[in-house]
Amino acid sequence: MTATEHLDPGRPAAGGGAEDAPRRAERDREVIAPLFGWRHRGGGLAANIPNAVEYQATTAQACGLFPFVTSSKPPSVGTPIGRDLLSGEVVCMDPMAWLRAGLVTNPGCFVLGQPGTGKSTFVKRLVTGAIAFGSQAIVLGDTKPDYTALIAHLGGQVVRIGRGLERINPLDAGPLGGVMDHLDPVEREKLRWEVRSRRISLLMALCTLIREGRIDNSEEVVLGAAIDLLDERLAGERQPTVVDVLRVVEEGPESLRSFARADGREQYAERVDALVFTLRLLCTGSLAGVFDGETTSPLDMEAPAVSVDISRVGAAGDKLLTAAMLCTWSYGFGMVDAASVLAEHGLMRRRSYIGVMDELWRALRGAPGLVEFADSLTRLNRSKGMASVMVTHSLSDLEALATEEDRAKARGFVDRSAITVLAGLPPRELAWVNRITPMTGPERGLVSSWSSPDSWQPGARHPGRGKYLIKTGAERLGIPVQMSLTADERMLYDTDQAIRRQ
Repeated sequence: MTATEHLDPGRPAAGGGAEDAPRRAERDREVIAPLFGWRHRGGGLAANIPNAVEYQATTAQACGLFPFVTSSKPPSVGTPIGRDLLSGEVVCMDPMAWLRAGLVTNPGCFVLGQPGTGKSTFVKRLVTGAIAFGSQAIVLGDTKPDYTALIAHLGGQVVRIGRGLERINPLDAGPLGGVMDHLDPVEREKLRWEVRSRRISLLMALCTLIREGRIDNSEEVVLGAAIDLLDERLAGERQPTVVDVLRVVEEGPESLRSFARADGREQYAERVDALVFTLRLLCTGSLAGVFDGETTSPLDMEAPAVSVDISRVGAAGDKLLTAAMLCTWSYGFGMVDAASVLAEHGLMRRRSYIGVMDELWRALRGAPGLVEFADSLTRLNRSKGMASVMVTHSLSDLEALATEEDRAKARGFVDRSAITVLAGLPPRELAWVNRITPMTGPERGLVSSWSSPDSWQPGARHPGRGKYLIKTGAERLGIPVQMSLTADERMLYDTDQAIRRQ
């Protein structure tokens, strides 16, 4: 019996000569479903595709299940990134979403690739998706700027740092200072020590940058005593500044002389002489006008995104840019800590964060010892509900640091990141990557094939543009992804507009 006979037994048989051609064509159309399905209750076009139950098995076990057998599916949790270059499946990624789903053990992401291969585009897609899912994006020092237009378009806060623009006070407790009034005495004292520790660490990092050498133990003790004295004198009326610290150290009150173990003013002056010159350079040298006053625009803890644009600072030299990045990192992580404390006490809704640390190498190469400061800031991101995305061109940037201690800690950034994203890289660079994130031969061959064009023809598309290999762990194979952009994304993510306008 044919399908038509089954549907309508009263019809003539399929081979009957009495049925004319138009009647037969009409009968066949009734059997084939329309493009959008049958018109009946529960039929028609489905606006959403339901999630089907998926099962995993080996090919030996599932070899007879056809036609719904496919290779292992890439992750569908997080922001859509692009399509798998091998299977064509959609690949999704979000460090915090992957952590919640148990796909990774920490929300750290390290993005590595040659200039022009689309590293910033990849990170911008992550940022856009994270904001859409309710996370707050914090761009901790936009050096070019790459993210300013996107953050403004998404309704976020953009703070522009530079001489004649906004300022950041390195000693500003920021949102952490505003949290203290909401806490009980025990918690308030605990947080006060946290604020003190952050102030001293950042001030020491800036002094290290200016001096191009480490601050010794006696100078660290004096700086801590000076900050404690300023807290007592100001009594919460305003935040202390670097100028205040310089003034107190030069003044040399009895409490500071006691901490410096100096018998008199002359001996005290000798012991703090180098420190005074370093602090004075912070106020009057190449960093003057940016970090020697109070913060002018506090970061908005409720904004969907925050970007600190330090591109104007970069034009004044590498030292000033490095100082701006360090201050921005400290201030941004302090904001996340403050939000976490408020959420624990029911004073603020709990949310997750994605922090972008682009041009990482520029902040680490400023002076020996700066890696330790960055390392201390980024170690506890998981407990803070914050995904960190670090971006750099090459691991050789990290290997070029001054001391082996700094190089080892810099390699730890990659080692601690559960997700490594590789854009186009040459074979020599992949050899460095392979020491930290093991790769198979085909994976190395694929990524190196994206590193340079195979043609000298003008206008030829770079082979690695928008292609990424996502690696998670030593045992999992990487996921090769090709990203495609919408029209709005092409405009907002484009970092070459200034070149094309010339």
